Amino acid sequence: MTSQWRKTHFRALVSSAAATLCLFSSIVIAQTVPRPSTPSSPATDTADRSSRSENSDDFEPSTQVALSASQIISILQSRPEVMIEIKDLLAQTQHGDNAAGADSITDEMVYSQIVSDKNLRQNITIFLRARGYVNDDDLQRGLAQNHNSLERSDSGGFGGSNAESLQMAQTAHGFDPQVANLLTDGNAGLRPPVGSQRREDASDQPDRDTNSGISEPQVLRRPAPYNLASLRDLYTQIPDSSGPLKRFGSEAFVHRDKSPAGFAPLDVPVGPDYVLGPGDGLTIDLWGGFSQTLSRVVGADGHLTLPEAGDVQVAGLTLEKAQGLVQETLKKQYRSVQVSVSLSRLRTIRIYVVGDVQRPGAYEISSLASPLTALYAAGGPSAVGSLRILKHYRGKQLIGTVDLYDFLLRGMRETEHRIEAGDTLIVPPTGPQVAISGAVKRPAIYELKEETNLAAVLEDAGRITVAASLEHISVERIDANQLRETISIGTIAKDQKAVPEFEVKDGDRIHIAPIAPYSERIVYLEGHVVRPGRHPYHNGMRLSELLTSYKDLLPEPAAQGEIVRLVPPDLHVQTIDFNVPDVLIGNGNLPLQPFDTVRVLGRYDVDAPKVEIRGEVVRAGSYPLSEGMTAAQLVRMAGGFKRDALVETADLISYRVVNGTKIESQRSDVRIGDAVDRGDAAADRELKAGDVITIHQITGWNDIGASITIEGEVAHPGSYGFQEGERLSDVLRRTGGFRETAYPAGAVLVREQVRELEEKSRVELIRQIETSAAAARLSSNITSADQSGQAQMIQQQQEQILSRLKSQPATGRLVIHISSDIDKWAGTSADIEVRSGDVLRIPKRPGFVLVSGQVYNASAITFTPGKTAGWYLQHAGGATTAANRKEVFVIRANGSVVGRRSGEWYDHDVLSTHLEPGDVVVVPQKIIGASLLWRNLLSTAQIASSIAITAAVAGI
Repeated sequence: MTSQWRKTHFRALVSSAAATLCLFSSIVIAQTVPRPSTPSSPATDTADRSSRSENSDDFEPSTQVALSASQIISILQSRPEVMIEIKDLLAQTQHGDNAAGADSITDEMVYSQIVSDKNLRQNITIFLRARGYVNDDDLQRGLAQNHNSLERSDSGGFGGSNAESLQMAQTAHGFDPQVANLLTDGNAGLRPPVGSQRREDASDQPDRDTNSGISEPQVLRRPAPYNLASLRDLYTQIPDSSGPLKRFGSEAFVHRDKSPAGFAPLDVPVGPDYVLGPGDGLTIDLWGGFSQTLSRVVGADGHLTLPEAGDVQVAGLTLEKAQGLVQETLKKQYRSVQVSVSLSRLRTIRIYVVGDVQRPGAYEISSLASPLTALYAAGGPSAVGSLRILKHYRGKQLIGTVDLYDFLLRGMRETEHRIEAGDTLIVPPTGPQVAISGAVKRPAIYELKEETNLAAVLEDAGRITVAASLEHISVERIDANQLRETISIGTIAKDQKAVPEFEVKDGDRIHIAPIAPYSERIVYLEGHVVRPGRHPYHNGMRLSELLTSYKDLLPEPAAQGEIVRLVPPDLHVQTIDFNVPDVLIGNGNLPLQPFDTVRVLGRYDVDAPKVEIRGEVVRAGSYPLSEGMTAAQLVRMAGGFKRDALVETADLISYRVVNGTKIESQRSDVRIGDAVDRGDAAADRELKAGDVITIHQITGWNDIGASITIEGEVAHPGSYGFQEGERLSDVLRRTGGFRETAYPAGAVLVREQVRELEEKSRVELIRQIETSAAAARLSSNITSADQSGQAQMIQQQQEQILSRLKSQPATGRLVIHISSDIDKWAGTSADIEVRSGDVLRIPKRPGFVLVSGQVYNASAITFTPGKTAGWYLQHAGGATTAANRKEVFVIRANGSVVGRRSGEWYDHDVLSTHLEPGDVVVVPQKIIGASLLWRNLLSTAQIASSIAITAAVAGI
């Protein structure tokens, strides 16, 4: 159940994480979505690309780029620190109760989501690009791998399915088997649906890295158990294969045009040895006795028509001889004429390209075309067509053969023969092939012609790289349709000829492993230093050679450093502490060993000593404790005193740990004003780690600008400032006293403190009513058949009372007892002290009594002196059948309540109470239910909701 919850929760987390990772969206690179190649050779693949490129205008390129799931997972596995960052970003996007911590997100959860979520792959690709883990060339090469791959087939060739190739790569990369299965299950991120199309052009091909220096071996980085650069270097594996290969030379035909006319140059300069034929266009310039330019085409019979001279035979003549013939012929008709003959348009010839080519057939090509041009027009060799033998026939005569490797590897083109009309070019099936991968400059599949040993194949492959390990060369061989075997031909010092003389055979797969991807004579410097990283190691090296002085360290290094040593033979981790100041003065100069990591921390990196300042300073908070810091220095770091600060003394609380078992605190006074303002060293105090300084506020600062607002029927209403200790009567006298229309008995004093307390009580009352159990409200003396009906009525009553309570916010009214004669109550308990923010409203004499609640005609009735609550209730039509007659209460104009609660409050009947203007008679609703607690709750709620009525009468 827990595992299922984590998976479900993680899917929601990832959808939120997309917003966080999209902060890097400005770095998105436009790229088409890769489509897997079919299980064929690269030649077939290139043909498919050409045929698809015809319709490339029908599709728009994608505006997003995403590495494949396997490529992203490979990066995350080789760089554990990136996986940690990804998990942190995912966790930070979740808030509230459902938030997941980074520790609860497993690697398998991330891998699974990368496989299934294309948007996440795009965002992680952008993240990796922004952080520099991949660049544009990496993206191009990575995306092109999906359709340039080539695998060995069961027949000994090099075809194969992408699923098998991907499975091999996953096994080599140490993927979790379940994740590997997901990657090969045909998900949308790796395998588009059947019939999907993609736009492909020259941009689909991976650009060659023209800036590459010495090539680095491809390695798989495994997660290291410790965050050490030395372990990260050592936790590397050299894959047994460099990945899928393509056939060498197949890229030469990627940009071919389906129309052969596109490869027939018709207007190009030619030399004087060009042989004319039918269809050639000529420009004849005449000058001397007259000037004229003629345009002529050699006819099908080989003749050229000249003015006044008739036809001359030029077919089969070179351009130079044809010019001489034309000039000689025209001189017979025109004296002193000079002639210049130039070729204006080349003739086309029909030739035939057959055999194992992409588009066999007849082609009209330029008369200057070469066999390579004709082959290019036909789309190049097919999947099984040879790149080493192109036969040129004229009739039954073999004119010659062309080896495309001469052109591709050495830039040599055939010059001994030209193509003529009717010639035939035949591409036979491919010959023996070998695949070479690993530490060579051009890993690919090569067709053998005269190459018989490994040295010749390596020459075709550009030779080995400097990172190649000649002791780790393996050959996978097929023994004549019988079985496969693997041969090791690694050389040793006494047999240096083993590699170049090794005989290669058809179907061999040769892999040259790289040397170890790390140096075995190196030490590492980390932490609070100027030049962290790898440093060369030499025998007898000591710690002082890395840490020569404080110039090699950042400011304020910690006193303690450590050497993390990988102890041979199993290279387990051991930590050795050292004192940084001692090393810098020549003491404690420990010897170093290869792979040692010297780590120096900053003073504030681990368990940094801190002090805290609170109270009336500009920037209160925690601050790092520097050496010799005093209380005055801390105040200055915090921005100094605020204007309301009590600078006479400050509280200093110090702590100390006793025997590692308990903490003791001590408080003392600091004459902080003298220390800060006058620089009195005797008044200052040196601080220790954990000290807390509190700067207090000046007494009465919060009362500055205190005022009370008086509204209503006074001579001069408005806001009045007051001094501490002033009372209500003092302020009322300053207003000029009450007006004749004033009704002091109904005065309303609103105080913020009272409003806050009233609001808390209201919220608590609502909570109690809402959470009261329904069973506790039912009467015990009713039958079970009636209980459901009673429960429904109780529910309705509860909802009505709650609605009234929630719709009437707390008023903050404070009950006061004042009259128009200020002198009469001044100085008594009714003369309360005023507080800042108080609002006193003096209403006009209302002239009515309000009757509300469960009466037939709830209304305001004109005040009649001497009348009782019962009289006003009678004039309101009396109580309804839903009324609780025993709990009628009166709310006086001043906010006090008169009620009867079993004789506890008043001995007389409430209805006999004589009323004054502004009083309110409230007839409450009869409470349904037998629980005493329930009745008390609803009674209190009815009184609380009715008190707001008197406030409304006073104008609140």
